[in-house]
Amino acid sequence: MDARRNPYAPGAGTPPPTLAGRDALLDAAKLALERIHIGRPAKSFIAVGLRGVGKTVIMNQVQQIAESEKFHSIYIEAFDEIRLPDALTKALRPVLLKISKREAVHDLAVRALAGLRNFASAFSVSFQGFDLGVQAEAGLADTGDITADLPDLLVAIGEAAKATGSALAIIIDEVQYLGETDMSALIMAIHRCNQKLLPVVLFGAGLPQLRGKMGDAKSYVERLFDFPNVDALSSDDARLAIEKPANDEGIQYTTDALVEILRVTSCYPYFLQEWGHFAWLSAQENPITKDDVLRSHDQAISKLDQSFFRVRLDRMTPTERKYMRALAELGPGSHRSGDIARVYGANVTSVAPLRSGLIAKGMIYSPAHGDTAFTVPLFDDFMRREMPNWPVS
Repeated sequence: MDARRNPYAPGAGTPPPTLAGRDALLDAAKLALERIHIGRPAKSFIAVGLRGVGKTVIMNQVQQIAESEKFHSIYIEAFDEIRLPDALTKALRPVLLKISKREAVHDLAVRALAGLRNFASAFSVSFQGFDLGVQAEAGLADTGDITADLPDLLVAIGEAAKATGSALAIIIDEVQYLGETDMSALIMAIHRCNQKLLPVVLFGAGLPQLRGKMGDAKSYVERLFDFPNVDALSSDDARLAIEKPANDEGIQYTTDALVEILRVTSCYPYFLQEWGHFAWLSAQENPITKDDVLRSHDQAISKLDQSFFRVRLDRMTPTERKYMRALAELGPGSHRSGDIARVYGANVTSVAPLRSGLIAKGMIYSPAHGDTAFTVPLFDDFMRREMPNWPVS
């Protein structure tokens, strides 16, 4: 097939040519945004799921919906050791400058800008040469305690946005990387805005442990957000994700070729894009056959091993790799911590710090108390390929 016309889009957060199986979630986002915009209460959501299921794509789609609904929006990708005040200050500045151009709400916008200036100063945020152009206002978001200052700041912004008939959508990917205090402050701020019926909303995405982490931060979090699980696609949706992009180019798949792609990818969206990409390159004529898919297998696996999987392995210490290999030895799914420790060759207590560190890095999570599973689909297969000899010394 013509490589220039290859329709598949494997990549980090790259929108697939056909976004299958996520309509219900995007419809929920649209409804929540519409209700908030007209002053009605609504629960937004924090999407949770493994790596490679399309959470980042969903967050980008939510931002597009928000902007189509005339929301101001900011997008933050969290990471290890992120300082939330830095990220929020720099993202919110252009929003407030835009709101401040509306003469009818000038005073409210100036007050929100003053709050942002105070907030930045209280948390030593560097503006690197740009100025907000307003004077500080004593007592507004200036204590240096983010759990007090962030609610005050978002309320001031929400009041200015409401007065203009607009709204603010805060979209945060990889929420699990926020520190406990920052996460608690963010939840409190959204809660305060909800109580005042202000048009400020948060949509987020993160790994499965996020549900428990946010619950630990604030007990009322499940009354504030829904936590939809983003998982592998259904067989029908996975077929659509593979077939439609090819059909749009006039190319078909044989039935057994589709069955093989769904089998080897377990219907995970990112893997579907990789196998579709390489099956397209392997095929010489229409339709794409099972033999084409089988020929593409080694290429797809090699690409995943050298990028999607490898980048995670490289973040691990030798002892962490050994723990991950022990988990892989037990096969797919979740396993008891005691069983992993036994395969590792140590007691549960001694390997507990390893487990905690790997959870903090986002490599594993606990689907239930005492259970452990990979956050990356098919990572057990990769670990067995990468470290074929077991036990390791």
